[in-house]
Amino acid sequence: MNKNKFTVQKIAYIAVLAAIVCVVTFFRFPLLGSKVHLANAMCLLSGLLLGGVPGGLAAGIGSALYDALYGGYDIIQVAITFVSKFLMAWVCATIAFSGGSQAKNHGKNIAASIIGALTYVVLYMLKTFVYQKFVYGYPMDAVWITMGSKLPGSLINALAAMIVAPILYSALSAALQRAHLLDKMRK
Repeated sequence: MNKNKFTVQKIAYIAVLAAIVCVVTFFRFPLLGSKVHLANAMCLLSGLLLGGVPGGLAAGIGSALYDALYGGYDIIQVAITFVSKFLMAWVCATIAFSGGSQAKNHGKNIAASIIGALTYVVLYMLKTFVYQKFVYGYPMDAVWITMGSKLPGSLINALAAMIVAPILYSALSAALQRAHLLDKMRK
């Protein structure tokens, strides 16, 4: 079977993880100028379970779906969310699956989760900078204040994702492996 082929089964796995990402995004609370939630952990988990592109699609679709249907964002914001969440999961998966490890190396999975989560923080801060400076036209002092107010919450989300994703992956991958589903998810 072609490894890059999107079968009905693979599309179903992507859809299920996208739905989980979307639903988990509902459970959030404001903290330090951001919204703290475990959706980023689910995005990383998607990358660890499905691999690069499929995991990225699950993360991007689930997050963009939330923004489009419930977040009140315009199409540009939804597209930015899709790309940034896709890249977070893709970076995580690329590292976790590198060298043929297939996300079976716990230490590599932790490193992948850290780098994936930090990738999202950098992209979120870049989006904040571009919007504040070039879309809204705020002076640099205001831009730095806004970015400074959003950074702590973003880092808290990243830290939570870095901790939760590898733990959930360890538990779920073992159960999925026993059920002979993990390899099917990645074919």
